[in-house]
Amino acid sequence: MARRPGRKAPPSPLEQRDGVDPVCLRLPAITASDPGADGPPSTVTAYLLARYATAIGPAEVEAMLAAGRFVGEGGRPVDAATPYEAGAYIWFHRDFAPETPVPFPIEVVHRDERIVVADKPHFLATTPRGRHITQTAVARLRRELGLPLLSPAHRLDRLTAGLVLFVVRPEDRGAYQTLFRDRRVRKEYEAVAAHDPAVELPRTVRSRIVKEHGVLAAQEVPGPVNAETRIDLLAHRGGLGRYLLRPATGRTHQLRVHMSGLGLALLNDPLYPEVAPQPRGSGAGSFEDPLQLLARALEFTDPWTGRPFRFESGRELAAWRGPAAK
Repeated sequence: MARRPGRKAPPSPLEQRDGVDPVCLRLPAITASDPGADGPPSTVTAYLLARYATAIGPAEVEAMLAAGRFVGEGGRPVDAATPYEAGAYIWFHRDFAPETPVPFPIEVVHRDERIVVADKPHFLATTPRGRHITQTAVARLRRELGLPLLSPAHRLDRLTAGLVLFVVRPEDRGAYQTLFRDRRVRKEYEAVAAHDPAVELPRTVRSRIVKEHGVLAAQEVPGPVNAETRIDLLAHRGGLGRYLLRPATGRTHQLRVHMSGLGLALLNDPLYPEVAPQPRGSGAGSFEDPLQLLARALEFTDPWTGRPFRFESGRELAAWRGPAAK
């Protein structure tokens, strides 16, 4: 019986591995008019070998098939005779490249039946991406808290430390994501950068920021404003300033771009004002010179209970601990 290509994916028959969900693949409808195709393949095996020839490799795909690691609904392993059926779902776990553990704890600031607020260290990505899979905040919290369905309501850059809001149950996630989408979460960041008395503060910076796919750094460009940040100087000493940053929007690298645009690039920033040849903190096992940016506070009204929340990070930026700090 033909599958409805747009139907919702059924529950995965595979459990998580190291806090990471299996890949869920929906078999597409392929016709003879599609580029490079003579029509749909006769078997799922043929499709998998063609699709993952580069990303995984034919020999590895064949080994995974032989081991029964590709499964369909009900957990039935895909074999050489499994027919191709557009709209069907296939699940599998990819093999992860070895990852260097991030040697800093992730602290839980708040936990209830709906949310977890975590205080993330520098160098720990929020969600699996690229070469950071198991060493991510969501994977570690799923393992440590025994919450396999935990998911983030928003994202914090890997090099930035501080507060991240996670949702315990999938059915609650949309309500918390809507808070961020509708700018009903007040976010406060702390940063350390050079102090320049010629830069008048406080001020609100408004500009248009764009980030192209595959390009490391974002840019300010002419056009309608899409990024706004309030910047205050909290204190200064020894040529350094401690700044309070309150973004009204959430563009990629917004705070780093706006501070750099004022001539106040954050300490240890590998991208602004210029991209470093080998960004510090990006190599395996390199955890020195963290970016001096901290998501200090999250404040919002819970969409389910109406309870007002304000959470604050317990972390400190290393450059501001004292004269002896690096």
